[in-house]
Amino acid sequence: MATDEFLAIKDVSTAFKIHGSYYKAVSDVSLDIHNDEILAIVGESGCGKSTLATTIMGLHDPAETKIDGEIDFEGQNLLSLTEDQLNDVRGAKIGMIFQDPLSALNPLKRIGEQIQESLDYHTKMTEAEKKARVLELVNQVGIPNPERVIRQFPHELSGGMRQRVVIAIAIACKPDLMIADEPTTALDVTIQAQILDLLKDIQRENHAGIILITHDLGVVAETADQVAVMYAGQVVEQGSAQQIFDNPKHPYTRSLLRSMPQRDKENDDLYVIQGSVPSLQKMPVDGCKFAPRVPWIPEAAHEEHPSMHEVEPGHQVRCTCYQSFEFQDAKVGEVEA
Repeated sequence: MATDEFLAIKDVSTAFKIHGSYYKAVSDVSLDIHNDEILAIVGESGCGKSTLATTIMGLHDPAETKIDGEIDFEGQNLLSLTEDQLNDVRGAKIGMIFQDPLSALNPLKRIGEQIQESLDYHTKMTEAEKKARVLELVNQVGIPNPERVIRQFPHELSGGMRQRVVIAIAIACKPDLMIADEPTTALDVTIQAQILDLLKDIQRENHAGIILITHDLGVVAETADQVAVMYAGQVVEQGSAQQIFDNPKHPYTRSLLRSMPQRDKENDDLYVIQGSVPSLQKMPVDGCKFAPRVPWIPEAAHEEHPSMHEVEPGHQVRCTCYQSFEFQDAKVGEVEA
């Protein structure tokens, strides 16, 4: 089993080459992940959440990306490992649940073969033991008729079943860390709840740490222990789930929470955050990256080089602009989309 704090992300930046120049999709991110804990990374599409996940997994083409910082996992820096060394870690110690199970699965291979691949690569089980483990995994993720399902192809399964197969592949070798990238996207509410319950059960059984990447704050409230809010490649606020939901500080966090539909406010207009996440090539290099979306905050309220400030034990927020932030009284139609 892993030690308590077994993944430490230290000042990690990931830049992609576009027309000969590098543009940062992830900028100086530092996070700690513990076992028996679910860390949710939240933010809009384009904020760098999935890029951070694939950086941890070492899935970027080194010819097209530039990665700085350290990712210390159980005593070794993942960013310094060779491809062969990473292959020994991926699947065995770190499992990843990809966002789109249909594209993550091989359409030409049967389900049982795909689940067994990780066991073939990382274990010395006999063929009989691997077959038994595959059936055990299919049962564990709640797929009925496992003997029939392992002989089927991905296109023969529903979206929820395919997602369960991807989870079975990720947990086959009982990894210490699982990265779940939008694991409930495109699933109906009932299946979403089942998948989240499954992840929590697996976490408890394997004492695993889970990085849950999502834009759905409802999922975060239901599942996470710790939360990191990302905007434009940076972590702008982090703390326990209770701290983030009960005492949000950063204007972006507060805006995200306010944009959630509220059951007790049926007649109110839905809050819309002004503007959008900038593209990589238009990403501000200096200053508060959220400033263009809250233009009513005085420029002097923002730091030139925003840093993280501790507002209470274990709760940090980037930039001093949170001290001056108030919502404008505006209806949806009066706010730029």
